[in-house]
Amino acid sequence: MAAGPSTRPAGRPPKDVPQGDATRRRIREVATELFAEIGYHSTGTAEIGRRAGVRQGALYYHIGSKEELLYEVLKAHVEETLKGEQAIAALDLPAERKLERLITHQVTTIAHRRDEVAIYLRERQHLTGRRADDLQQLRDTVEQIWRSVIADGVASGSFRKVDHVEINGLLGMVNMVFYWYRPDGELAPEDIARRFVDLALRGVSTA
Repeated sequence: MAAGPSTRPAGRPPKDVPQGDATRRRIREVATELFAEIGYHSTGTAEIGRRAGVRQGALYYHIGSKEELLYEVLKAHVEETLKGEQAIAALDLPAERKLERLITHQVTTIAHRRDEVAIYLRERQHLTGRRADDLQQLRDTVEQIWRSVIADGVASGSFRKVDHVEINGLLGMVNMVFYWYRPDGELAPEDIARRFVDLALRGVSTA
């Protein structure tokens, strides 16, 4: 996957620029909080720097631009999701069990990473050019894993033939959890996932 374009200055940073990955992580964590709390457009780089404890000039050395920072926040989130789903797809398990784990992984990720999910759903349209293309390619790879697991189930005879409308419906059902799940609600993420697993398997099973 090619990296998104960067406007970060070349060469060594000024002497007063905090060094290392720890600073970049702190900036990204602060940006994630602010983007989720007040939105991408309402977040100023000065506020990001203030909360992260980084001077304005040093901030631009580390992030290049606010759009690049949004890209890094979203890219890290989708890559983390993809890594978990690739690990599930690689397991030596029947398609039913893989689908069960994919649903559980997605529901629990949505429940526990609500800030990143909110930013993805609300702000990804602000990415342009290569950044937008790269993020979409990552997201397409995530969806392809789901499609391949279901295709394996169809090939083994465990699942009936499912078209793209039904697959998109399954993904939509799982992703909609973000809009109504509440941490203080009656159901834990694992309980929600079990119900979705039952619903999905009854919908695609040939039994």
